[in-house]
Amino acid sequence: MTMLDLQEKFNTFVHNRWLVFVCAMWVQSCAGIGYLFGSISPVIKSTMGYNQRQVALLGVAKDLGDSIGFIAGSLCEVLPIWGLMLIGVVQNFVGYGVVWLVVTNKLPSLPLWVLCICIFVGTNGETYFNTGALVSCVQNFPKNRGPIVGILKGFAGLSGAILTQIYTMINAPDASALVFMVAVGPSMVVIALMFIVRPVGGHKQNRPSDNSSFFFTFSLCLVLAAYLLGVLLLEDLLDLGQALIAILTVLLIIIILLPVIIPIVLVFFSGPVAVAAPAPSEEEALLLEPQKQNGEEEVILSEVEDEKPEEVDTLPASERHKRIAHLQAKLFQAAAEGAVRVKKRRPRRGEDFTLRQALVKADFWLIFVSLVLASGSGLTIIDNMGQMCESLGYDDTSVFVSMISIWNFLGRVGGGYISESIVSNYGFPRPVSMAIFQVLMAVGLLYYALAWPAAIYIVSILTGLGYGAHWAIVPAAASELFGLKSFGALYNFLTLSSSVGTLLFNEVIASGIYDHYADLQAGLKQQQRSLAAMAAGLVLGEDESLSCSGSICYSLTCAILAGLCLIAVVLSLILVHRTKIVYANLYGRSQG
Repeated sequence: MTMLDLQEKFNTFVHNRWLVFVCAMWVQSCAGIGYLFGSISPVIKSTMGYNQRQVALLGVAKDLGDSIGFIAGSLCEVLPIWGLMLIGVVQNFVGYGVVWLVVTNKLPSLPLWVLCICIFVGTNGETYFNTGALVSCVQNFPKNRGPIVGILKGFAGLSGAILTQIYTMINAPDASALVFMVAVGPSMVVIALMFIVRPVGGHKQNRPSDNSSFFFTFSLCLVLAAYLLGVLLLEDLLDLGQALIAILTVLLIIIILLPVIIPIVLVFFSGPVAVAAPAPSEEEALLLEPQKQNGEEEVILSEVEDEKPEEVDTLPASERHKRIAHLQAKLFQAAAEGAVRVKKRRPRRGEDFTLRQALVKADFWLIFVSLVLASGSGLTIIDNMGQMCESLGYDDTSVFVSMISIWNFLGRVGGGYISESIVSNYGFPRPVSMAIFQVLMAVGLLYYALAWPAAIYIVSILTGLGYGAHWAIVPAAASELFGLKSFGALYNFLTLSSSVGTLLFNEVIASGIYDHYADLQAGLKQQQRSLAAMAAGLVLGEDESLSCSGSICYSLTCAILAGLCLIAVVLSLILVHRTKIVYANLYGRSQG
C-alpha cells in the first residue's frame, strides 16, 4: 500500500458514516449529566448546609436544563455541528465548574439562586450534545432511524452508570471530585470528537454488510448492559478491592470502544466504497427530500406530472424522467422571469416541516400528548423508585434504581430495533410499536397496583423498558412524519413532554397520595403511642418526619398511571390510523 493509498484510505475513514455513529455513541456515553445529580447533590447539601427543600430546587433547575432544548434545536439549523457541540461544552464546563469551585471553597459561598442557574446552564449543555449526535446520525442513516436513535439514546441513559463506575475506579478521597469529573470529563470527550460527528452524506454509503454491522452493535449493547448490571451487583454484594474495581472499569471502557472495529474493517479490510452512489430508490428519495439551504426559495412542482404530454407515459423510465426534468427547468426559468406565478403550499406528512408548521398539526399533538401520558408516567415511577422500595421494606434501594436504568437502556435499544422491524418488514406505522410498549407499561403498573408477588421487580422491568422505548421510537417517527430539516427543534420540543408529565403526575398525584397515606399511618401511630404513654405516665414528644410503609403508598398512584397509559395507547392508535398512507409511501408497503 503506497502513501497515496493510505492517505486516501484515511480520508475515507474520517468521512465514513459508521465512524460518525461510533463517535456519537461515545459522546452520548458521557452526555447524560443529569443522571448524576443524585450522586452530586449530597456533597452540595453538606457543603452548603442546605435542607432537602433547597436541594429539591436544585433538582428542578437540573430538570429544566435537561428539558429545555429550544435553543439547541434552533441553532442546529444555522450552525455546524461542531459549533453546536462547542456551545454545549462551554455550558457544561462553566456551569458545573462554578459548582465545583463553590463546594471546594475556592469561591465564596453563593446564593441558592446562583447555584440553580449554574446547574441549569451546566445540565442544559447536554441538550447540545444530544441534538448534534442525533441530527448527524439520523441524516447519515435515513433508512435506519429506529436503531440509530435507540442506540444513541440508550448510551445517554447509561452514561450515569458509566461515569459513576469511572469515578469509583479513581477512588478520590474527596466527594467533590465527582463534580469536577462532571465538569471536565464530558467536555474533554466532546472536544475530541466534535469535528468527527457531522453529516457526511451517509445515504450514499449503503453496504450489504450494514445489517451485520447493526447486529454487532446490538450485541455489544446487550453485552454492555449485562456487564454493567453484573458489576453493580458485585459491588453491592461484595467488598471488592480497588485493584479489581480498576480491572472491571478498564474492561468496561474496552467494551465501549469496541464498536470502532466496524469502520476500521469497512475502510481498511473491505472492498472500496463507491463514492458516487447510484440514483436513490423511490423509498430513499422520499426519505431524503432535498434540504433547502437558508435563503433559498422552495418551489413546489407537484403539478408537473399533470402538465406533461400524454405520450410521455409510453416512454422508458429514463427518458420519461428526462422529459419531466426538462419541464421543471422550463418552469423554473419562467418563474424566474416572472412569466409564471408559482403557487406555494403547506408541507404534507413526510415532507419537511418547521416547528411552527408542526405545531398546528394534529399528528404532532397526538405524539406529544401520548408522550406526556406514557413517558410522564414512566418518569414518575423512576423518580419515586427509591421511596417505593423503602415503603416495601427494602434497605438498599440502589440495586433497584440501577436495575431500572439498565432496563431503560435495553428499552431504548430494543425499542429502536423492534420499531424498525415493524416498519421495514411489515409496513406498519412506527407508532404501532409505541402503543405496544405503552400496553406493557400499563400491565406493569396495574400489577403493582394489585400488590401481586414480586411487584417491584415487574414494575421496574416493564416501566424501564416502556419508558426507554419511547425515546427510541418518538424521535424516529417525528423525523419520518415532519422531515429532517427542523428535526433538532422538533425533537427538543417533544422532550418537554416528560417534564410536563412528571410535574403533573409526580407533584399532584404521587406526592399527594403518598402524603395522604403517610398522614393516616402517622395518625394511627400517634394514637397508639398516646395510649401507651398515658398507660406508662410518660410525656409524648413530637413525631418524626412522615413516612409511609406498605404497597398501599403507591398502589393508587400506579392504578391511575396505568389508566393514563391506556389513554396514551388510544392516542397512539389514532395516530397509526392517520399515518398509514404516509408509511405505505415511505416504505413501499400497502395496508390491507
